Amino acid sequence: MPDKPQKKTVLITGATGYIGRKLTHRLVQDATVNVRLLVRNRNKVQVSIADKVDIREGSTFDKDSLKSILTGIDTAFYLIHSMDSGDNYRNLDKISATNFREACIVAGVRRIIYLGGLGVKESASEHLLSRIETGEILSERVSDIETIWLRAGVIIGSGSASFEIIRNLCQKLPLMITPRWVRSRTQPIGIDDVLNYLQSAIALVQQGNLIIDIGSEDLNFQQMMEQAAEVMGLKRYLFPVPVLTPRLSSYWLILFTPIPYRLAAALVEGLKSESVLQNDNAERLFPDIRPSSFKQAVEHAMDELERNQIINRWCDSNAQQACNIKDFDNPPGAILRDTRIVPFARGEQQKDIFLSACSIGGEKDWFRYNFLWMSRGTMDKIAAYGLSSERRLNSDLRIGDALGFWKVADLKAGKRLLLHAQMKIPGEAWLEFDVHSNQLVQTAHFLPKGLWGRLYWYSALPYHRFIFNNLAKTIVKTARRIEK
Repeated sequence: MPDKPQKKTVLITGATGYIGRKLTHRLVQDATVNVRLLVRNRNKVQVSIADKVDIREGSTFDKDSLKSILTGIDTAFYLIHSMDSGDNYRNLDKISATNFREACIVAGVRRIIYLGGLGVKESASEHLLSRIETGEILSERVSDIETIWLRAGVIIGSGSASFEIIRNLCQKLPLMITPRWVRSRTQPIGIDDVLNYLQSAIALVQQGNLIIDIGSEDLNFQQMMEQAAEVMGLKRYLFPVPVLTPRLSSYWLILFTPIPYRLAAALVEGLKSESVLQNDNAERLFPDIRPSSFKQAVEHAMDELERNQIINRWCDSNAQQACNIKDFDNPPGAILRDTRIVPFARGEQQKDIFLSACSIGGEKDWFRYNFLWMSRGTMDKIAAYGLSSERRLNSDLRIGDALGFWKVADLKAGKRLLLHAQMKIPGEAWLEFDVHSNQLVQTAHFLPKGLWGRLYWYSALPYHRFIFNNLAKTIVKTARRIEK
């Protein structure tokens, strides 16, 4: 029998950043590679992958730590920038890239893969110029090490800075006065396509260095805003004016989005420069990768945001204190929540608490404030909206079952019940019951649609105080009667 091909060991730097985290999750599923991470703090690595990767603490500014970290590495991903380090970040980026390149050469690393930004030096912002200089430094010693330099523009994915700016502005502002340079051209790309290129670059047959520009269709920021709003079911109007300076625009962004000022300023400054493809190497070298359209990337990002924050946010991790997906792609403010925690004695039966939660919408209906729940459901029925069917069985639930105007979206026996609202509301709503060994955590989740969605949520908060608080407490009380 022929010998199995030996796995390559791949190093990911910047593994706790947005791209690095997603690439790590992608590569741990790749049977052809072993993954090693370079991080400053191993505790920032997610629990779900901590036992699947080789974690090494160190820094590109610590030459001694790089020697052992790079030993045995075939391909090294360089996903680092120093923009958060103050005004001297360009110089720090140069030192970091030089140290890393030299250490890779000494360790015998075959290839560096770097993700930079689209653009040209003549018109680049300071932030983009630093990314270009980093690529040039990593590529400088072509006779000693190969460098694959991928260049992307606006990256669209749940949690990416660019997408969060677009999503927040579309959701919160029906009318926007914008700088004239929102009409600068760019070629956005979805995060999954970026990951496809990064992963495929590991096995790319190539001698020497390459610059590969990646992106989808040619758009400007105004067109991206309008198309994103359309995907979200909104209509937005943008009016470019000549009086908004980069500084004013940056303040505007931090007022309406969760992006910090330094990052907002860098992104705004970058919008003044066109960032379009300068070569066709992506199409030529990776013919199997067909980038999604901008609209498709936005649709996927919205779905990913919903799934990561609601459907997949729960875990049952007994070995670790942290949840497997804690803080995974959790853009601030995307999901509005009302959480109620009701403790119970450890001697009480967790399974009875869960059964009590599963009983809602049946013979016991919705307990004390049942009339309010029923009134809300009746309004939807009159409007010919929502579910009209009752429970399939009072004693049993399965995914897809109807509970009045709720539908069971997820069910983990004895642990978690997640309901998805089938109501006519300006957004998406879920009601989650998470039963721990000593407490019930009940959470109402709401993903608002536009400004009306936020107004709806905040106007309903006074009612939540009574309804949700009583619901959680009554579920625990009812379970105690079950025990007796």
